[in-house]
Amino acid sequence: MRRVLAAAAFTMGSCAVASAAVGTINFTGNVAATCSLSVTNGSAIMTPSSNLQTLSSKNGGGTAGTVAVTTTGGVVLGVDAASSLIQPTGDVTATTWTPSYSLSGVSTVSDTSLPSTISSPGTGTINVNLTGTKSGINSFVTGSYSAVVTVRCEP
Repeated sequence: MRRVLAAAAFTMGSCAVASAAVGTINFTGNVAATCSLSVTNGSAIMTPSSNLQTLSSKNGGGTAGTVAVTTTGGVVLGVDAASSLIQPTGDVTATTWTPSYSLSGVSTVSDTSLPSTISSPGTGTINVNLTGTKSGINSFVTGSYSAVVTVRCEP
């Protein structure tokens, strides 16, 4: 009987010294560069200058288009050339159309036509303008003008 008790005590003691099983878990993550745009004023207004050589949303009485931007950063903001241009049939002289934008909030960008990098995450407001310019003695004629400017925000 002593042998049975001694064997039982030995078996119980060896269970107590068993080592615990371990495992490791590696975590990884990635934040992709993203950007979302929401047009908040898609009806900008261009007005003529007093000498009729510019038609612009920057002239007195004109209004810029506005776009809200939300980004994780690491993106490039820009505007495409004006498209879908419509002008009166009586306007037969060349017009140079120049889109531009400024940004406030997530980053500060003064009025430009060039792409800009947004490095930080956040939100902001983009003001989009369009200016048509006549050269020399040429001027804008009576009638309706319109154009479309596309804003881009890309990784």
